[in-house]
Amino acid sequence: MFKLRKKDFLQVSDLTADEVFHLFELAKDLKNRHNRGELRVPILKGKVLGMVFTKPSTRTRTSFEVAMLQLDGHALNLFAEGTQVSRGETMADTGRTLSRYLDGIMIRTFEQTETEKLAKYSDIPIINGLTDLHHPCQALADFYTIWEKRGSFKDVRLAYFGDGNNVCHSLMQAADLLGAEMLVVTPKGYQPRKEVLAKLKNGHKKITITNNPKISLANVDFIYTDAWVSMGQEGIKKQKKIFRPYQVNGDLLKNAASKALVMHCLPAHRGEEITDEVIDGPNSIVWDQAENRLHLQKALLAALL
Repeated sequence: MFKLRKKDFLQVSDLTADEVFHLFELAKDLKNRHNRGELRVPILKGKVLGMVFTKPSTRTRTSFEVAMLQLDGHALNLFAEGTQVSRGETMADTGRTLSRYLDGIMIRTFEQTETEKLAKYSDIPIINGLTDLHHPCQALADFYTIWEKRGSFKDVRLAYFGDGNNVCHSLMQAADLLGAEMLVVTPKGYQPRKEVLAKLKNGHKKITITNNPKISLANVDFIYTDAWVSMGQEGIKKQKKIFRPYQVNGDLLKNAASKALVMHCLPAHRGEEITDEVIDGPNSIVWDQAENRLHLQKALLAALL
């Protein structure tokens, strides 16, 4: 069984391009086996994954839990309010303790530094299920979906509309690593963080950042958007007004090639960053993305645990 070089998966740049393609091939195999009716593949028989949440989750929790089930392992939900973390126990002590019980930990939290601290003091693999800085599992599943549709990343161009947030950061790392072109379209003041750009392995040569929502999309293959307001910041009316010109809607698709496919990491705020006609339209591959979280994460778990 293929194994990753590093113990942990905290951001996309932890991987090499070869490792990503190995994960894609494994995800493809596991998906095909599932579709043929092979509902359990005992790769992780007897293994236990702890899932630590300080942020709410639908797709991350469900996809990791089902992934462990389908690999014949077990997933244990550890919500912060039900553990000593909520009473001030440090991530260092939590990591040291859980390492004695579990085979791996997936954590979904706010600060990237908390995830890094957990990894530093744990003897078992740590997977970043989402932080305010990165969402690497989502980006891997997204690029697996693109690879599934196109077969390679040669001449692939992805346009991202919205906030230059955690999802955008991880997508940029994936594009940079795999050789895809990426156009990042954000309002002023909402561009990706400079420190993330500075650390891209290939110097973001194929990444373009603009504030112009009317930029030509004639050569774009995939159009991606995410929620305008990050989790925990809901209700900021001023921010929503700023983002209104960046909505992925029917008019925007008229500015793109007819073959351009639409992506969204979900949950979608319909009528805000994306309209019903687009997310439910013939160009949408949003539900393929959502499904592929499961299969990609099965591959990731198999390669780490």
